[in-house]
Amino acid sequence: MNLFDIENKVVLITGGGGVLGGQMAGYLLANDATVVILDYKQDIVDAAIANLKKISDTVSGYVCNALEETSLKEVSDKIIEKHHKIDVLINAAGGNMPGATIGVDQTIFDVNIDHFKKVVDLNLFGSILPALVFGKEMAKHKKGIIINISSMTAQSAITRVVGYSASKAAIDNFTKWLSVELALKFGEGLRVNAIAPGFFIGNQNRDLLINKETGAYTDRGDTIIKNTPMKRFGEAEELNGTIHYLCCEASKFVTGVVVPIDGGFSAFSGV
Repeated sequence: MNLFDIENKVVLITGGGGVLGGQMAGYLLANDATVVILDYKQDIVDAAIANLKKISDTVSGYVCNALEETSLKEVSDKIIEKHHKIDVLINAAGGNMPGATIGVDQTIFDVNIDHFKKVVDLNLFGSILPALVFGKEMAKHKKGIIINISSMTAQSAITRVVGYSASKAAIDNFTKWLSVELALKFGEGLRVNAIAPGFFIGNQNRDLLINKETGAYTDRGDTIIKNTPMKRFGEAEELNGTIHYLCCEASKFVTGVVVPIDGGFSAFSGV
């Protein structure tokens, strides 16, 4: 028996048109999973599918708002009609907003509360609602896997990103809470875990970490590297091995955990 076999598993990825979700989708398709991309705009879904079809035809997608229960339920019905099951949900939708990040010359008292609330909605409720809607389908069959995306910002006070940090800390708690709830009431076949990426350079944080003019690390980027034992930023594809593990039978006795993928950042005291 191949404990790592994910062939024909139906994997839903919210935010599947983004860099992180798209990277995961491509890897899972290359390993014979059936992937369903969910994103909030038709052009994003279409572009993702066109790109992913170069890897495999077992990909489809739907426009879906992760913050609207009606939208999620409509898409859930379509997925069940087509695939008859949902094996895995990866909650990759998320993000940040400028007003929820404290500027270099600002303090917490300058935070934009409206932006703060929107960031919490996107990162927290954008995972809670899909987990409840698609998780309900999993519970009917007493089998399914939910993978949330946490962050290093959840575990300690990473300066400036207050809204993002608060929402990801809540994701850690919700992951553990839901894992207990589902296992106790629907059996061992339902598992909920999360990954906590360390520092990866993407479009949203590039200017915070790298100086556009010189290409050198900013002070913030340099501080992160100094506190990362592997002395580098992560690559998006380095999340795939842990995602694969959490999607398959190799992790069948693993639930309620948040797995750091951080080059040792969370283990290092700084001295």
